Amino acid sequence: MVKLTIVGRMHDGLPISQGRPVYDEEDDTIVFKKHAEFLLHEISMAALPPSTTTIFLHHHCFNYMVRNGICFITLCDVSYPRKLAFHYLQDLQKEFDKIDPEQVNKITKPYSFVKFDNVICNIIRQYMDTRTQANLSKLKADIHNKQEQDVHIEEMYVIIERRRRSDLLERMMKAHKSTSPIWDSKTLESLVDTTTSESSETLSQQATSTAKRSA
Repeated sequence: MVKLTIVGRMHDGLPISQGRPVYDEEDDTIVFKKHAEFLLHEISMAALPPSTTTIFLHHHCFNYMVRNGICFITLCDVSYPRKLAFHYLQDLQKEFDKIDPEQVNKITKPYSFVKFDNVICNIIRQYMDTRTQANLSKLKADIHNKQEQDVHIEEMYVIIERRRRSDLLERMMKAHKSTSPIWDSKTLESLVDTTTSESSETLSQQATSTAKRSA
C-alpha cells in the first residue's frame, strides 16, 4: 500500500506538496513524515544519489526519484511491488511537468502547494489495489525492463548514521575550545566514554607488563 507521498524542490530541499497519508493503527504518522523530510534534505544536499532509489525502514520502504529539479518520495509497505511504486512516482512527475516552473519557484512555505495535493490524491487511488488489471499490466510489461536493476538500494539506519558522523566531524572541525557545544553532545559523550575505556585498558595492560618486567 502507498502510505505517504512528499514532493519537494531540489535546490533548497523545501517540501512543497504532500498526499493524504494512509496508515495502519500501529504506524507513526509523524515519525514517517520526518523520515521523508530528512531524506528530501539529504537528497538536496547530494548526500544521497539523485538516481532512482529504494530505502528500507523496518517493514516499510521509501522510494524516490528526481526529475527536473523536483524530488518525488513515497512510503510503501515493504511487500508493495517496487516497480508499481515507481510507476506511481512517474505518473506524479508527468502531472507535475504540466505546471509552470515559475509558479513552483515562487513557493516559500512548506506544503503550501495545495493544488498538487489533490493531484496526488487522485493518482494514488489508482495504485491502492495492486491487483487491478491496469496495475497487473504494468507489472507484466516490466518483466523484461531494466528498471529494477537500476534501482539504488539503501538502509535508513545507514543513512542516519552517515549523517550523524558527518555532522559530528563538521562540528569537531569548527570547535576550537573545550567549551564548544559539541562536548554537550550525547553522541560525542558516548565516543569519549568509549575512547576513555579503551585508553584505560591500554594503560592497565602497560602497567601489568611493566610489573612483570620489574619482577
